[in-house]
Amino acid sequence: MANELTTRCQALLEELGLISEGSAITATALTGGVASDIAKVTTETKTYCVKFALAKLRVAADWFAPVERNFAEYQWLKVVADIAPDASLHLYGHSATQNGFVMSFLEGDDIRLLKTELLEGRGQRQDAVAIGQLLGKIHQTSTMPSFDDSPFHNQDDFYKIRIEPYLVYTAGQHPALAPIFHDMASSLYEAQTVLIHGDVSPKNILLKQNQPYILDAECATMGDPCFDIAFCLNHFLLKALHVQTHFSSYLGYCTAFWDAYRLSVSWEDPAVLEARFTRLLPLLLLARIDGKSPVEYLSEESRIAIRALSIRLIEAAPTSLSALLQLIAEKEIS
Repeated sequence: MANELTTRCQALLEELGLISEGSAITATALTGGVASDIAKVTTETKTYCVKFALAKLRVAADWFAPVERNFAEYQWLKVVADIAPDASLHLYGHSATQNGFVMSFLEGDDIRLLKTELLEGRGQRQDAVAIGQLLGKIHQTSTMPSFDDSPFHNQDDFYKIRIEPYLVYTAGQHPALAPIFHDMASSLYEAQTVLIHGDVSPKNILLKQNQPYILDAECATMGDPCFDIAFCLNHFLLKALHVQTHFSSYLGYCTAFWDAYRLSVSWEDPAVLEARFTRLLPLLLLARIDGKSPVEYLSEESRIAIRALSIRLIEAAPTSLSALLQLIAEKEIS
């Protein structure tokens, strides 16, 4: 596998003109993702990050996705480089033939992975604010008349990568709730309001000082902003329910994120958007228990408790984040 990855990386760098043919490189596989092969590549003069999309994701259930999504991710990163250059990595090129691209490798003693920070109880409110501000800015810019959305009409890919494994599959595990899941799935598939990332997860967010870098935009498409918001908040909720010593502060993390994000909402009434992502959020919470990508760090006891909480939240159908968080606070998981 190591030799195969090195060969692929070398071919990609040669194709993009970053190294001469036959130049020696060192490729080190990076862990953490289920959807791509990612490598740190060192040449005689530079260090790069190389990414190739996988056709079959590394999960227990059968989960296939089109490898062309790698181009959508590259285009999303280009958009962010224009909107927020301080929050972007340098891009060196994309290959349609190899479904891979090359970007700068972010490293240093001050680099933090948000997932690790949260799981180890070091989550900071200022990080939630910065992420909410950045995501809101990206969404808002994509609603402008001058925005070129042509690379991002990827609704069918988004269905395969996100809607089916998270909503449709989970509906099959909970027939009584299936109509709610299917209605949301249809709504998300049809929406083309803003450029969404599709995987705004702590595992995909690096922090350098107070600056977040949102990576892994393989699901990028024109869609409903409620998905990005709910997907991110869902991870914050899972960490709050898992790291009990920071339960209250991590619930506050959710509020800080939304308060920062909503300042950018100019394309619709923020209250309408809030009601929509609040409906989606407990569906995603249940999907991380019984969907195709179950969260890996929960005990079986916690999984049972969060499953029950998710169902209660879906049935209660709160229409604001504060109401949803209040219900969760009243049903604290131990």
